[in-house]
Amino acid sequence: MRTNFIILSFTLCSFFGFSQDRITGASFATRSEVIATEGMACTSHPLASQIAIDILKKGGNAIDAAIAANAALGLMEPTGCGVGGDLFAIVWSAEDQKLYGLNGSGRSPKNLSLEYFKEQGYTKIPAFGPLPVSVPGAVDGWFSLHEKFGRLEMEELLNPAIQYAEKGFPLSELIAYYLERSAQYFGEYPNFKETFQYQGQALKKGAIYKNPALAKTYRALAKGGRDAFYEGEIAATIANFIQAQGGFLSVEDLAAHRSEWVEPLSIDYRGYEVWELPPNGQGIAALQILKILEAYDLASMGFGSADYIHHFVEAKKLAFEDRAKYYADPAFNQLDYRDLLSEEYAAQRRALIGERAARRYDAGKLEQGNTIYLTVADADGNMVSLIQSNYRGMGSGMVPPGLGFMLQDRGELFSLEEGHYNVYAPAKRPFHTIIPAFISKDGKPYISFGLMGGAMQPQGHAQIVINLIDFGMNLQEAGDAPRIQHEGSSEPTGGEMTDGGTVLLESGIDYPVIRALMKRGHKVAFSLGSYGGYQAILWDEEYGVYYGASESRKDGMAIGF
Repeated sequence: MRTNFIILSFTLCSFFGFSQDRITGASFATRSEVIATEGMACTSHPLASQIAIDILKKGGNAIDAAIAANAALGLMEPTGCGVGGDLFAIVWSAEDQKLYGLNGSGRSPKNLSLEYFKEQGYTKIPAFGPLPVSVPGAVDGWFSLHEKFGRLEMEELLNPAIQYAEKGFPLSELIAYYLERSAQYFGEYPNFKETFQYQGQALKKGAIYKNPALAKTYRALAKGGRDAFYEGEIAATIANFIQAQGGFLSVEDLAAHRSEWVEPLSIDYRGYEVWELPPNGQGIAALQILKILEAYDLASMGFGSADYIHHFVEAKKLAFEDRAKYYADPAFNQLDYRDLLSEEYAAQRRALIGERAARRYDAGKLEQGNTIYLTVADADGNMVSLIQSNYRGMGSGMVPPGLGFMLQDRGELFSLEEGHYNVYAPAKRPFHTIIPAFISKDGKPYISFGLMGGAMQPQGHAQIVINLIDFGMNLQEAGDAPRIQHEGSSEPTGGEMTDGGTVLLESGIDYPVIRALMKRGHKVAFSLGSYGGYQAILWDEEYGVYYGASESRKDGMAIGF
């Protein structure tokens, strides 16, 4: 009788139009895209998305809304970002009808040398503590964006985050989980418990979290601008604290910092222009992967097939060997990174791919984190793709007293190998993992998107583009589709891939495919996380509407109006 009841239940569900799969779209897609006309905001936290929409409704533009949302995320997702970290952005200016790139990454301390690390016996820069701390660039990034494109006053943009910091907001399940895990690493560092816990205990899901110290910092920025952060009391507090902990960051380092406007780089991928920022970030790795794969008929291989995954992984290995060797602060080398994106170079690299998984590749020859990502679009047609992070989740463990945030540990990503392009040097920007992206078509804006998550980012960017263009997925499906992640390529800090690495696959890839990959020599494993977090906005010129997407792996939300 019980069995008959179950069968009847499924029959009734089918009769009334319900099923286990979606009625429209791909079966794995968790929800439809959000569609709106006046504006769209996609961030990794629902409250931050709401703040961005509120700013748009008050007359602010996409850049204003992105700044306001990022400030809120520094409070609401301290496990991935904050004013102690760096920032990169790509902005489509509707007025100028062009893209602008902003590199808001900070530099290493001027008084810290490579010789210091050698004398102290370091073989790599430590992940935590004062030594990996570089100048935090996010705040100057905000003010650089605001000075060039902003419409509302900065005080109005920071006020929503200030109100939440003072009055409190409920922690989401995911952020509470990450905060509890972070306490295992940072719990004994000065000021961590006072800033991110309550009476020395980790906050649980739903608990109201307040950060009055961060509210005070934001109020100082609203009143005094970027100089209130990089000069004066805040700068002195940061520098004095780091030096007391045995580090080298100084008030002079902070005062000297400025963001840099850069020209985004692009490739043509099947009639679409895919844009990334040049190094010191890793964005062009995504372009290299796509350039190598463009010669293959991926659509006929099929999404999730062994043939597609094999070629994707091998292309990734090739691109990441170049990433390990060449990607570094361009102020310290004479490389023309456009050479890595040429047809001839892609053909040379592509020729190395065989039917079996390669155990290692050498870099080609050239002539001489957790993170947050957000995107916002407005009624005027402005679009911003912005990514910001502290690296390794919360960062270095260094929490300056009374300021409400942790400093990043991006300096860990320097190499200590003499002669390496990314070798440590004073006042140098480290190799960077965080990358915003953009797609245009026929000279017009099309998609602003990003995918957070360390070395997953360029792999994820390439997969999003392929899902959209080769496999015909919609904006939401492209982010929700099961992902591929290859681990084990050479790293910019040193070390080579010698065993072919490991292919990590999300659930949803068929077991016969996994067997086929193993027969080709791939080592395959599963991972519970580390597949990134995606947000995107697409402009549909035909109907005059924005499509928004925010994937289900994170807390994010796409909101339009």
